[in-house]
Order: sequence, then structure tokens, then C-alpha cells
Amino acid sequence: MSSFDLLVKNGLVVTMDRDMTILENGYVGITGSSIAVVGKTNGQPLPTAKKELDAAGGIIMPGLVNAHTHASMTLFRGLADDLPLMDWLQNHIFPAEARLTREMVYQGALLACAEMILSGTTSFCDMYLFEDAVAQAADESGMRALVGEVLYDFDSPHYGPIDKGFAFTEELLARYQGHSRVSIAVEPHSPYLCAPELLTRVTETASRWNAPVVIHVSETESEVSQMRQKFGKTPVAHLENLGFFAPHVIADHCVAIDENDIEILARRNVKVAINPESNMKLASGNAPVPALLSAGVCVALGTDGCASNNNLDMFGEMDTAAKIHKVQSMDPTVMDAATVLRLATRGGASALGVPAGELSPGKRADLIVINTNQPHLTPLYHPASHLVYAARGADVTSSVIDGRVVMEDRQVLTLDVNKVMADVRALAEKLR
Repeated sequence: MSSFDLLVKNGLVVTMDRDMTILENGYVGITGSSIAVVGKTNGQPLPTAKKELDAAGGIIMPGLVNAHTHASMTLFRGLADDLPLMDWLQNHIFPAEARLTREMVYQGALLACAEMILSGTTSFCDMYLFEDAVAQAADESGMRALVGEVLYDFDSPHYGPIDKGFAFTEELLARYQGHSRVSIAVEPHSPYLCAPELLTRVTETASRWNAPVVIHVSETESEVSQMRQKFGKTPVAHLENLGFFAPHVIADHCVAIDENDIEILARRNVKVAINPESNMKLASGNAPVPALLSAGVCVALGTDGCASNNNLDMFGEMDTAAKIHKVQSMDPTVMDAATVLRLATRGGASALGVPAGELSPGKRADLIVINTNQPHLTPLYHPASHLVYAARGADVTSSVIDGRVVMEDRQVLTLDVNKVMADVRALAEKLR
């Protein structure tokens, strides 16, 4: 039989392919950075490999994709809680961010990467300041990431005037061209903090570099009201009027949108990244996910940053995403477990433009192993149900990203997690 670089064996393989195929006594053979074979043992000898990971009867599944976060906000975890969005952002977060340095952002991003790896996330999409530091942290940790420097009308604590923001973005685009795991997006903050001229320049820059675009859209009713007063349109309609929308655009939040907005997002094949826990905590509302999915919109799942969540655990986010829509609609059949699991895997991979999100030959080898030999995961009738409603980030035992083992038996192999935590604790004393 064929020999692989890595063999992940002895598990219940939840492929997340289009048929939601599940293989008992399954294995995944990996060559280089790609999946070569997904199969069942059927009592036959297993293929040989240079390295093996034994799932010990647990679940082998695609790594989770955090489609929207601000990784270095781990520095602000719990700093300004229980506040409405605009008060939280303008009176607490923006002033705190004005004190950030590149080194602070780098240390916060390392902590975020450690937290995400330990809780089963293999890819994330980031928007923040000093994003070269976030890209560096993602690269060093072995994670897959789509990152971009936040652009807005006022001067940035990092680059100053907007011209320098675009120059910095293009430097990042050039630096990471062809990188196997880290890619760069053009990232205006939002329609209410970006003038039409800035947004048009974003479109031109992204087109020139063939780069994704990430933007916050319609996060609150007050934002929509503000945009209606200023432009006579919803944020979605305003962006459509500017010719901003295209398949490479990821619209974050999309909480306060109407039927016309949904039609535009679907027609333009815009990807939507929802963030239910952050939106709940800030009392911003809840994105109309069932309507978006019904319209054919690609929906992905994110955590947002730790200043408004306050963790990066995608298992908790899946649980919330399912339940909030059930109680809102008073329909327990809405947002079933399989649907939510797709948002956190296939949906996220599609939004980020990564050939991953499922365990199939030819896909990138991003996968995790779940230890199911635990009271809260016993018995196991339906894997998708367990993964959404019962599993926790701490149940992840091993993680493979781009064919590389980055965590084994709960030990992160790419980072000194204790040092990362100690460094951030020291920074917290200064930020306090």
C-alpha cells in the first residue's frame, strides 16, 4: 500500500463533504500539505507512514475556521465589559488601542493562536492594527490566516494618515504573495468609518492585487440609521451603489439587514461572517442566518475579538449559533447541527478562499482529533449533534495544519504557551 508523510488513524472520520459522509474505523492519509486518501480499514492492513497520529476511537474532522476575529484583542479580554457597542468602541477600545505597539500586537496574536490551536481552530480571518505582527504570529504558530490592516478615515495609531495605510497594505500583499498559509486582504473598517472615496480605493487596490476584501457591515440598528441619514441608504445598499460588492468580499456581522440587503448579498455572491456571541454580548442583535442561507448566501462563523466575546472557542460559538436562532424563531428545527457545523468548516473555508473545510482527497490537510472517551460525550449517536451541542474546545487532542502536526496530545508543538501567557500578563499590567 502507499506510504504517506502522515497517517491519522483509528477514528470516526466526519468528512464534511457534500454528502456529509461519516466513516467508522477510518483514517486520513496525508502527503505533503494535502490529503491523499480518506478511507476505512475494513479489517485490512493500514498504509504505512513516516508519522502516525492515533485518534484512539475519537472523531477525526476538518479543522474549524474562525471567519472573523481581531486576534490581538486577547490583550483586552475583560477590559471593558457590559457596554453598548459605540460606548465600548469609542470610549474604551479606541483609547486603549491608541497605546498599542507592534510588540504588544505580536504578543496578543501569539496568545490568540495558542488559544485557537488548543480549541480546534486551524484557520482564522483577522482585522487589526500592526497586521504584519499578526501575520508573523500566525506563520510562527503554524496556523492558516487571512489578515489585513484596518483602514478608516481618521489617522491610525499605527500608520497615521490613510495614504500610509494603503502603502502598508500593499507592502503586506507583496511580502506574502505565494505564502502557503498566510494571505493578505484589503480591510476597510466599515461604511460608517470609511468615506466613499476610501471604499472605491479599496476596490481598486483589491482588484489590482486579486485580493480579498473584509469589512464590517450593518452591525447595529444605530449604524444603519446613521447611514440612512447620511446617504439615504442602508450600508449594504450604499456599498452596492459604490460597486463595492463582489465574490471576494467578506461582510462581517450583517445583523441589521433587510430583504433587499439579502438579495444584494446573494446576487453579488458576497460571503457573510456571523458572530453571534459578540453580537449578543454587545446587544447588537442577531444576523438573519436562515434567510441568508435560504437566499444562497455563503455564511461562515466567527468569534469576533476577545474584548467582545470573551474567548475564541469555536465549539461554544457553534452551540450559540444554533440555539439563538431556535429561540428567536421559536422553531427547534431551525439551524440544525449539521448546518451549523458546515458554517464552521466548509462555509469558513469557502469565505476565506481556502481549499480546505472538508476531508477529501486533494484538499489541504487541516484537521483535528476530538477525544470522545469522556462522560459529556457518551454515548455518541449523532456526531454532528455532539460536535455542536456537547463538545468543547478542550476536547481537541491533536491538530494538523497544512500537513504539519502543530498539536499532539494537547501539547502545542509550535509555541511555548507558558511563555506566551507570561508575556501577555506582563503587558496587561502596563495596559491596566
